[in-house]
Amino acid sequence: MEDSEMTPLAAAFDRRLEETETAYHRPLYSELDWDDRLVCIKGAKGTGKTTMMLQFLKEHPEELSKAFYVSLDSLWFTNHSPLEVVEWLHNNGYVRLFLDEVHYFKPWQTLIKNIYDDYPRMKVVYSGSSLMKLNAGGGDLSRRQRTYELKGLSFREYLAFEGLGSFKAVSLDEIMGNHRTVARGIVSKVPVLKHFRKYLEGGYYPFYKSARGGYLERISQIVAQVLERDWPETEDVTLATVKKTEKMLMILAESCPQVPKMNELYAQLETDRNQGLKMLYALERAGLLSLLSSESANLRNMSRPDKIYCDNPNLMHALTVETNVGTVRETFFLNQLRSAGHRVSYPPQGDFLVDGRHLFEIGGAGKKFGQIKDIPDSFVAADGMETGVGNKIPLWLFGFLY
Repeated sequence: MEDSEMTPLAAAFDRRLEETETAYHRPLYSELDWDDRLVCIKGAKGTGKTTMMLQFLKEHPEELSKAFYVSLDSLWFTNHSPLEVVEWLHNNGYVRLFLDEVHYFKPWQTLIKNIYDDYPRMKVVYSGSSLMKLNAGGGDLSRRQRTYELKGLSFREYLAFEGLGSFKAVSLDEIMGNHRTVARGIVSKVPVLKHFRKYLEGGYYPFYKSARGGYLERISQIVAQVLERDWPETEDVTLATVKKTEKMLMILAESCPQVPKMNELYAQLETDRNQGLKMLYALERAGLLSLLSSESANLRNMSRPDKIYCDNPNLMHALTVETNVGTVRETFFLNQLRSAGHRVSYPPQGDFLVDGRHLFEIGGAGKKFGQIKDIPDSFVAADGMETGVGNKIPLWLFGFLY
């Protein structure tokens, strides 16, 4: 390939690099080992995967002479193969390759495997949609790569992103055992309740700052892109299935959370149980829905969930005309606990069972223990409180888990 053919990709790289802000870094930035031979960063669209890769390059100018970034959704690849880029980079002494939107190339697993096997001096960092089946196909990448997942902003990160304070993450054990001391240390420095409201409405995806008044509309556009473009690039789905899945999402978003009457939903969508479950779990993999099942149901593959939520409160605001405050609270709690790596399931009593042993009910400041009052290791996560007392913990504090 002639050097001139790389000009469009180089120009696009330069433009993106110039526009990349470096004032704030997601915590994963420092946790990731950039020197591993093969690194995968997956996550829902809009969480900042591209920004993180470009931040590394911008802050390591000594790497730029031997590193290159390219997004595989570029029209340039209509007439070229990614392996042409890799070969050109190899021949010109490059040793780092950052591949974005890798799921736009089929079969992307084989592409990554071939780069790893055939160019042993090349260090590769690649990103792609949460919809990707990382070990699917013939690539068998699990033995070769380190995989990281980038979630949306936690409430703690949001405060730092806003320049309101830098706070350490707090473990769930510390929150349950010492929440009054932890909360007092935070509220003495920042009016958390005012900013918590703003976060719930528009602070989960890092692009909220640049989107300004069009933030919720941008989320809706991302949802459409994920389902109409990313999903078909990742799996073999028909246009009819995509349209039914979009309809499913809108129906569920309007009624979340619910104990789903799945047969009624399937009839409304003119689909059967198997196809309906595939659509439902695709929405979960895409970072659009969060499915809650009992501990026993979690052990069964592709079972009907006991309760369905939107993935995060910002998504709720984007997809629904009116949001229920109780649903927003529950959605926030579920999102933050799962994003921090905790196992959350649907309990016989209460709202959430965490890690198989901690029982939580979610509510406002006046929420009482109700049906869980005599159950050991049970808690109330209460909104509208700066500090809690006993086993009643401020809801916002669970936004400090990661």
